[in-house]
Amino acid sequence: MEITSAKFVKGIRGTDKIIEDERPQIAFIGRSNVGKSSMINSLVGTKKALVKSSSLPGKTREINFFLINEDFYFVDLPGYGFAKIKEAEKEKLRKMILWYFLSGEIKAQRMIVLIVDFKVGPSRFDLEMLQLLRENVFDFIIVANKVDKVSKGARMKQLKEIEKSVDSKDIVLFSAETGEGKEKLLNIIINS
Repeated sequence: MEITSAKFVKGIRGTDKIIEDERPQIAFIGRSNVGKSSMINSLVGTKKALVKSSSLPGKTREINFFLINEDFYFVDLPGYGFAKIKEAEKEKLRKMILWYFLSGEIKAQRMIVLIVDFKVGPSRFDLEMLQLLRENVFDFIIVANKVDKVSKGARMKQLKEIEKSVDSKDIVLFSAETGEGKEKLLNIIINS
């Protein structure tokens, strides 16, 4: 699959109106600094970054919608688990994420891409998010990003540990840096 067009449509905070047209939404979620924005930029493949990314965790503080090929949306959600922001702000972000997930009108048109850090494995917050996705019967895929940060020799062992902790063997290995896993993830998104 080739992405031929991608554009920012809307950023929302709090309980602003979610885009509710007939197009599916592919939402990217993960802990702060796991590479959500970099992953979206890699998938889109444009020379100029579509999504602003930062080496500082916790920069995304709203839900950002990007229209892809005029067919579907990539939705960049704020990261969770960032320790260096005030508790009130953390709670606000948590509520915003839950509000987006549990908005009933378009729940059936969503696929969730849960991103975990391949090198460090799933955090407690990742496992809590995974439980929420399973309990609410969301269509989701687990993607282990930053696979390029682990030597090829150590990858199989790390993958087995992640599979065990998330109780799944359906994990896509991905690197926003090298493009590894890009075609596989795009095919999963398109065929969902």
